[in-house]
Amino acid sequence: MSEKKKESVLAGFKAFLMRGNVVDLAVAVVIGAAFTNIVNSVVKGIISPVVGAVGTKSLDGYKSCLKAPCAIGKDGQPTGVEILWGSVLNATLTFVITAAVVYFLMVLPMSKYLAKQEARRKAKEGVQEVVEITELELLKEIRDALVAQRGGGGTSPTGSRNGF
Repeated sequence: MSEKKKESVLAGFKAFLMRGNVVDLAVAVVIGAAFTNIVNSVVKGIISPVVGAVGTKSLDGYKSCLKAPCAIGKDGQPTGVEILWGSVLNATLTFVITAAVVYFLMVLPMSKYLAKQEARRKAKEGVQEVVEITELELLKEIRDALVAQRGGGGTSPTGSRNGF
């Protein structure tokens, strides 16, 4: 491989890594993984015991037997067919709580912040447009006044007949 081609490949790879999307995605994955641990701890340490206070201490313990006999055999293997609906409920609660926390602590505040930023930007643009329109109107009025002076008296504001 030529030296020039190596440089272009490395430059392309560097440009790819430095793109905002790739860096943002990497940060999101790392933060998401850390955040998942926090939410899982809250669910396992607080929510599951509260919900499980009615029955077992863990939601994973809730199950139903679909095909009897549902037990642990002498060889340590389960017999029968069990539906582990407690595990599904636990996973569902974890998902709902995670989604709620992400929405209320991240998405909603960021949306409000971005809306405020957009409103400020639009307000700033609106002021600039008003200023530009006002300046444009003023220039039109000056032009019309100059045209009226030339047409009416045939002289410019300086008193010369050729307009200069």
